[in-house]
Amino acid sequence: MRTVAFLLLSFCCLSVMSAAESRLDFWPAWRGPLQSGVAPKANLPTEWSEKKNVRWKLALPGKGHSTPIIWGDLVFVTAAVPFGEKREEVYSKVEGAHDNFPVSREHRFVVLAVNRRTGKVEWETELKREFPHEGGHYTASLASNSPVTDGRHIYVFMGSRGLFCLDFKGEIVWFKDMGRMETRHAYGEGSSPALHGEVLVVNWDHQKQSRLMAFNTRIGKKIWEVKRDEMTSWSSPLIVEHAGKMQVVVSATGAVRGYDLQNGSVIWECKGLSRNVVASPVAGDGMVFAANSYDWQAMLAIKLDGAKGDVTDTEQVVWKLNRLTPYVPSPLYDDGALIFLRHNQNILSFINAETGDNIDGPYRLGGIREVFASPIAAAAHVYVADRSGNTLVLKRDKSLDFLGVNRLEDKFSASPAAAGKELYLRGEKFLYCIAED
Repeated sequence: MRTVAFLLLSFCCLSVMSAAESRLDFWPAWRGPLQSGVAPKANLPTEWSEKKNVRWKLALPGKGHSTPIIWGDLVFVTAAVPFGEKREEVYSKVEGAHDNFPVSREHRFVVLAVNRRTGKVEWETELKREFPHEGGHYTASLASNSPVTDGRHIYVFMGSRGLFCLDFKGEIVWFKDMGRMETRHAYGEGSSPALHGEVLVVNWDHQKQSRLMAFNTRIGKKIWEVKRDEMTSWSSPLIVEHAGKMQVVVSATGAVRGYDLQNGSVIWECKGLSRNVVASPVAGDGMVFAANSYDWQAMLAIKLDGAKGDVTDTEQVVWKLNRLTPYVPSPLYDDGALIFLRHNQNILSFINAETGDNIDGPYRLGGIREVFASPIAAAAHVYVADRSGNTLVLKRDKSLDFLGVNRLEDKFSASPAAAGKELYLRGEKFLYCIAED
């Protein structure tokens, strides 16, 4: 019996280790396997063009700014596809709405599975079809929430369209109708779900009753739900481990908060960010780093050890910044350093995560302009893609030396994804696989 028990325990341990190792091989969520923007096992090209190192280029249906996720031989990507006859253009009438795009057609909300080697669509699943109640900001999309996978299922949060679980054959396993989001200025929806084990966490911050929810991944049953005194935020939850306990960190206007993953209770909170929080937090060195740049510029470095209750203006806030902080693109945490962009601009900061001091820079980056995509790192390089089709490559060391700019015939708002020797760039029109074959 002891031998059998030992073998079963060994098998379980090996299975857990295998799953963890597999996760590092791929890009299972919008900020990668470490939730930091780093692809720890990828080794990517540094030069490409429409005629060089493009393994394949897939024309995508509709539009979406969600980041592709990667597992095994497949890349998963979502899109909102208009169809049918045009109606009279409908503009949002919510208070303060401006810079919105109108809606004039029904949309199909879909997930595509694409073969990594060939670029062939293996399957396409329609999640829902409807006439959207709001269009969003003119720079946004109706499919901006990135999916997440555990290697068994794909979990897709489409905001007002619902929460979906699909298997790897494209079949819908379960679905949750979560109601209708009313976003600030009708700017649209964009928060991506976070996953740990069999717990899936969704942030539902909007102009009515905001809430944070956790679901069981196997059956879709809600584990807990907590109300939040927050206006719309577009940031995605971050799940971190500290002192043997998992907690969910969410950046928002009222406060950055850490919640107990087990029951949703608030562990700590820290005020200091302004409205319109878009950038998601990152973690490392026993700290959480949250930032935004709308009414004012702010970045907070919050020490998790000892964090309890309201930690605003306490020693738990190790350092703050009030300049050069990001708006849409989230920071990259890389081996004790933070790399981030000012607002949506081409000004890059490179700082010591422990102290907040500059390692070098800030730099004005040549060759790129407006940036919505979050930077990523792989092997010896850092990659920054912009909305004019350019991707800047930097050396991944203390110099952050400029190595070159690569241009494609598209625009990139979605963050890049990486696995193995392949870089995936999702544009307004195409999904590119960049690889040296």
